[in-house]
Amino acid sequence: MGTANEPATTAGTPLPPSVQAGPLNHAILRVARLHRMLAAQLLRRVGLHPSQELVMMQLWDLGPQRQTDLVRMLGSDAATMTRTVQRLEHAGFVRRRPSATDKRATIIEPTPASQALRREVEGIWAELERSVTGDLTPDQQAEALRVLGQIEAGLARATTQGT
Repeated sequence: MGTANEPATTAGTPLPPSVQAGPLNHAILRVARLHRMLAAQLLRRVGLHPSQELVMMQLWDLGPQRQTDLVRMLGSDAATMTRTVQRLEHAGFVRRRPSATDKRATIIEPTPASQALRREVEGIWAELERSVTGDLTPDQQAEALRVLGQIEAGLARATTQGT
C-alpha cells in the first residue's frame, strides 16, 4: 500500500482511484476472499464447506448445543445456521432433536460419523493457520492479532450504532 505521497498498489499495480479511497477495505476483502478460497479447497477433502468446520469444532469441544447458542457463539444469524445445520445433518455429521427442557429449542449434536472427521478437520485448521502466518514472526503474528482485534471492535461498534 502506498503512503500519503504515493498511490496504493496491489502487487505493484496501482489501484483505481475508487479503490484508493479505501485501500484497507480493499486489502481486507482480498485477504478474506483468498482465505475462504483456501479453506474451501482444504475442507473439500472431508466433505465440508467453509464455516461448517466451525460448527463442528464447537460441537466436538462443547458437546450438544442449542441451535440458538451456536448462532450466538459463532456470530451467525438464525437463517444461516439453520441452512448450515440442515446441510450437516444431510451429510450425516449432526443430528437434531428437541430439547428435553425447552420445547421451542432444538439441540444439535455431533454424530459418530463426524467424530471420525475430527482429527482431519483439526489438521486442516492447522494447515490453514500455517498458510495464514507464513513467514510472520511471533511478534508480527501478535501485532496482526492486535490490529485485527481493533478493526473487529470498530466494525462491531459501527454495526450496533447503525441499528
